[in-house]
Amino acid sequence: MKSKFKKRLAIFLSIALCLCVGGIAGSVTQAAIPVWYAGLNKPFFTPPNWLFGPVWTLLYILMGWSAGWIWSYGSHHKWVKTALYHFAAQLVLNGLWSLVFFGYKNILGGILIILTLIILVILTIKWFKIINKKASYLLYPYVGWLLYATALNIGVYLLN
Repeated sequence: MKSKFKKRLAIFLSIALCLCVGGIAGSVTQAAIPVWYAGLNKPFFTPPNWLFGPVWTLLYILMGWSAGWIWSYGSHHKWVKTALYHFAAQLVLNGLWSLVFFGYKNILGGILIILTLIILVILTIKWFKIINKKASYLLYPYVGWLLYATALNIGVYLLN
């Protein structure tokens, strides 16, 4: 069993990493919103732009907390390594989606990435659940938002 300090440090570092990925993705996104994204036709269920920042910030905190909790079990364990590899892969795809959709303005590419991302997050949840069920539950809002974001992404594709 890890000490409380090591567990808290793992959670803090994981949250910081997720927020950094979110910050990089957010900077790409922010640059495209007033020009390119504003000119797109969007589905009727598109939320206001101001909502995305707070939602993603909360999701990145939950993701980091979840990953840190798993990491605190020790990266020497095969299941922890497998779980964290899945987490890292989905985090890379998470950042890549913003680059492709907003940076390269590739709506179809965004759909392909987000569908792959959902699969990876579901696999991450599966592995996290083996190690710590509560940590896996922290990723459920993320999957829910990704499903919603996928519907938005497909809607934008169909309308443009």
